[in-house]
Order: sequence, then C-alpha cells, then structure tokens
Amino acid sequence: MQPPGSKSLTNRALVLAALARGNSAISNVLLADDTRVMLECLRQLGWMVTVDQENNVVQIGGTEGSIPRDAATMFCGNSGTSIRFLVAVCTLGRGRYHFDGIGRMRRRPIGQLVDVLRNLGGRISYVMEEGFPPVEVLGDGLPGGSAKFASGLSSQFLSAILQVSPYARHEVRIDMEDQQTSWPYVAMTMRLMDVFGHTPHVVRDKRDQLRQIIVPPGSYAGTDYRVEPDASNASYFLAVAAIHPGARVKIEGLGKHSLQGDVGFVDLLRKMGAEVELGDDFISIGGTDRLDGIEADLLNMPDMAQTLAVTALFARGDSVLRGLHTLRHKETDRVAAMAAELTRLGAQVTVRDDMMTIQPPSHLRPATIETYNDHRMAMAFAVAGTRAPGIVIREPECVSKTYPAFFDDLRKIGAR
Repeated sequence: MQPPGSKSLTNRALVLAALARGNSAISNVLLADDTRVMLECLRQLGWMVTVDQENNVVQIGGTEGSIPRDAATMFCGNSGTSIRFLVAVCTLGRGRYHFDGIGRMRRRPIGQLVDVLRNLGGRISYVMEEGFPPVEVLGDGLPGGSAKFASGLSSQFLSAILQVSPYARHEVRIDMEDQQTSWPYVAMTMRLMDVFGHTPHVVRDKRDQLRQIIVPPGSYAGTDYRVEPDASNASYFLAVAAIHPGARVKIEGLGKHSLQGDVGFVDLLRKMGAEVELGDDFISIGGTDRLDGIEADLLNMPDMAQTLAVTALFARGDSVLRGLHTLRHKETDRVAAMAAELTRLGAQVTVRDDMMTIQPPSHLRPATIETYNDHRMAMAFAVAGTRAPGIVIREPECVSKTYPAFFDDLRKIGAR
C-alpha cells in the first residue's frame, strides 16, 4: 500500500514554492485539514494557488520572497505547522497580518518562535496572552543577523525561521545552544531548501556537535517536486503487521533514502522482533511469533510515541519510552492522553517527567477510546482494534487532520 503524501513535506514545499522565483508544481500533495489550512492562508495572502484534487497536484506562482497582499486575517484552526510557518513568512511582508486558531491553538506555545524572529528584526505582537496565539505581524521586511536558539518545544520553530531566512536583508546566523528537539524535521527542512535551490551551511564542533546554521541571502527557484508518502501515517500499518504473527505489509515509495526521520520507526519494530526489509523505495514489515518490550528514546521522532505505545501492548515485558516532553504541547497533552487510554485497555502505566513505562496486560480489555480530537490517538489505538475485540474509537473523523481515508485504507489491508 501507499499512504498519501507527507504532511510535513507538503506544507514545507508549499511555503518554499510560494517564496520561490517562478512557478512550481507540487505533486502527491496531502489534501487534508492541515494542508488545506495552509493552502487557504496562502490564497488569503494573495498567492495564485491551483489545486487539482483528482491528481493531488498543486500549482503555485512564486513571488520571490514578497507577500502579495499587505493585510490579511488568517484562521489556522489547529494547524500548528501553518501558523508557525506563516508567521515567519509574513515578517517578509509590508503590512499587517493577524493569526488565530481554535481554542486549543491558543494554548500551543509560540513564544520561542516570536522571540527569535524579534531578535532578527521581525515585528510581532501578542493580541491576548504573552507567548500564545493570537498574534499580529507588522511586516516591514526581515533585517536578519544573529540569534540564539535553545532546544525548543517544537522543531517547527527552527524550520519556520530557516525557510524565510534567504530573503532577510542580511545573512542569518542561528547559534545552537544545546541538543535540538526532533532534529530530523529540521534536517528535512534544510534538505528541501536545497531541492528548491538554496542551501544552508551547518557548522559543527570537533565532537561533531551542531553549533551554528548559516543562511546566506538568496532565493528559491520554482521547482516541480513530488512529495513522499507520509512516514508517520505509514507507521500505523507497519505496526498492524508487527502485532499479527504471519502478516506482512509493504509500503511503497518510502525507503532508506527518505527525507523523513520517522522512517526510523522500522528500527524500533526490528528491535522488538518484527521482520524488517528496508529497500531504496519500499519498507516491508512481517509479524513474528513474539515481540519483546523495548526501551526507546523518541526525542527525534515524537510522533511515533503513540504508535509505539500501542505496539507495546502486544509485547512480552515492559516498554520504556523516553524523550516525550514535546508531546504535552501537541493537539492535546499526548502523554496524559496515552496514559489514560492505555490504562483503559488494562495496561499499567507510569509517567515520570518525560518518560513513560508500559506494562502490558495479559489480555486487552474491551474499551471505548477517547481521541481528544487528536488524529494520532485515533489512528494509533485503531491498531490495537485490529487484533483485540471490543475496541471502539470515538470521534474517528478527527483523522481528517492528516489522513481522511485512514479507516478505508485500514480495511484494504484486511482489518474488519
């Protein structure tokens, strides 16, 4: 099977195409809630955007770093990627731009992004509570210069800054103060910037630790780009295969050369005991007679936490998941939500700081799973329902955020 295009790559490619010189065609785009928010906001900012829904292709006329309109009010729903990327984009403009979202969005931190953009000369103010949306950008071009970036609550903050940096008036230098959260997503951003024709420079110390990212002035070029299948969404089908002895699922279009760090999930399944084959452009997972518990640090792929936690319900022995601190600031508090729903199924769960220990039950209890309007809660716990009877997913329509056809695709691989 092949899941739809990556949300992370789709929204990054849309931003880079809008900022580029000339026209771009982005194919295999994900058309879901988060990406539709991005497309609508780009239209409101004045970009010419054409969507071919039947073939999943978006055409964008780039404006070489300028914002077509000098005023816009944008409602970003619960799309953190959209609000973070576009706040940075609008610092390049020449006008006033207002950003807001649903109630949960108003609790998702944006302060670190605002602080760094201010240090680079951006003019941004909070409309209500300091550090949270809604925010207003008074665009006057981005001067650039140097800024420090500590380990953030979201890698999207750093990605947002890097994407707009070529159009700052002066070179942008970002000094990295410590180990970065979800670094593969930042690496993905820089590799995509390179695809669109502008390459950041990375400075490392003698111990090969990242110390600085330098983005010289320049521009992107219009590019025809095909988006990879979404590795995060592929993880649910890989997990289904892993928990069913004798089952096998092959994901086409993803492989060892993927831009997405979440492809690393297959290594975790291998360590638990699944059969794994990783090719240049495919991943194949086979279920075995036994999965073992695992200790895993998910700092670099936090979106895999829920999938791994549900997989751990079918393992022998405890599993320990670390590096979970960013999950408290997602669509919901995912640490608390996971603990509650795993417990509902009969697991014993202990949470301490950014670590969760899961002791699986001998048999899963039938239960109705709360999804907290979080697409990843619905998809991850649906994995358990393919093997254990009596599991009901409440408000399954929340999967429309990134994967509207998820349950249809689950049926296609044999789930009843």
